[in-house]
Amino acid sequence: MRWIIFIIFYILVDLYAYQAIRAITKNNIVSLAYIIISLLVLGNFIYQFVQPNPSGGFTGGRGYALGVVLAFMAGKLILTIFMFGEDLVRIFMASYSKLSGSSSSSFELPERRKFLGQIALGIAAIPFLSLLYGMYWGKYNYKVLKYVLYFDDLPSAFDGYRITQISDVHSGSFDNHEKIKYGVDLINEQESDIVLFTGDLVNNKAEEMDTWKSTFAQISAKDGVFSVLGNHDYGDYVQWESDAARIANIEDLKAVHADMGWDLLLNEHRFLERNGERIALVGVENWGAGGFKKKGDLDLAGKGVAKEDFKVLMSHDPSYWQEKIKSDPNHYHLTLSGHTHGMQFGIEIPGWFKWSPVSYRYENWAGIYEEFGRYINVNRGFGYLAYPGRVGIWPEVSVIELRKGSKLA
Repeated sequence: MRWIIFIIFYILVDLYAYQAIRAITKNNIVSLAYIIISLLVLGNFIYQFVQPNPSGGFTGGRGYALGVVLAFMAGKLILTIFMFGEDLVRIFMASYSKLSGSSSSSFELPERRKFLGQIALGIAAIPFLSLLYGMYWGKYNYKVLKYVLYFDDLPSAFDGYRITQISDVHSGSFDNHEKIKYGVDLINEQESDIVLFTGDLVNNKAEEMDTWKSTFAQISAKDGVFSVLGNHDYGDYVQWESDAARIANIEDLKAVHADMGWDLLLNEHRFLERNGERIALVGVENWGAGGFKKKGDLDLAGKGVAKEDFKVLMSHDPSYWQEKIKSDPNHYHLTLSGHTHGMQFGIEIPGWFKWSPVSYRYENWAGIYEEFGRYINVNRGFGYLAYPGRVGIWPEVSVIELRKGSKLA
């Protein structure tokens, strides 16, 4: 039903945009060409979704069909809003002239102002072109974001310890081996002491990693690669022929982590030791607010970890930090999360301003946050899901350096 509503809305907006373009350009051929192209885009979108897709979700042709539809929809919505606003002004002016008796007896709308239409077209082109750019270039525009965090109780042996964090690979969406290899090489170039992956290796199925496993197996670090599961890793967003098949898929995915040499933490922990000192690396399964899977168990994962131990925690969904982690009496110094992707769309000026629609859903959605002397880093994600691109919120490799002492010292 929701798809029918979307299609009807798409066509209604198209009709208005068509009238607006014809009024602005004064060219029937241009406006007709627009409506034909837009309807072809919608037709391809519908075609892609009536085709069988065993992998589920917005993969392959479905993803690109969705992306192009979103680009057209964003552009023409802005155009429609501008032109509808001007139409309201025109109606008001015509009504005022009629009621004031300053015009003839007929009700006549003033002509649209061409320069306003041209401005509207120019502004509408920005999201349209941005979304197309995001599909073909933005999704591989990897950024290395570096942070230095200070802790008074960090063991001296770990002063300067470097962590590389990646998250949300979503391998089922990938289509370019060369670009993904570049991203993996970028991870290794950071030469961190440890690499931590915070969940969502696949969209739905373990088999999505078949062609990517050898690439991601190349990720290495002196103290190893550790990982946790994200909500998509459980296979909850695709139909299975049986519950046994779903469970087998999860086991297959766990085996993928092992085959790549990644140590998967399932509500458990490991100790990292240097020169007789140690820090605890704790990993919980997914725990998400609302309808997301809640298998994370912080108490179980931290059992055997002393309160005075310095702790780094991996938790896919940042909502668990707000729900429990930040106020836990065992004091988790640094939490690493992902999940939000920064919605793969937004505006960000490093060190000054960042915004994305996902900020209305998650209090912690991208970057470093601090409360009560405890930190969380929400990684913007390595891959992409549904819309096959990124605009303004680029794929991320986080590098966090732990330092002993105070930043002000």
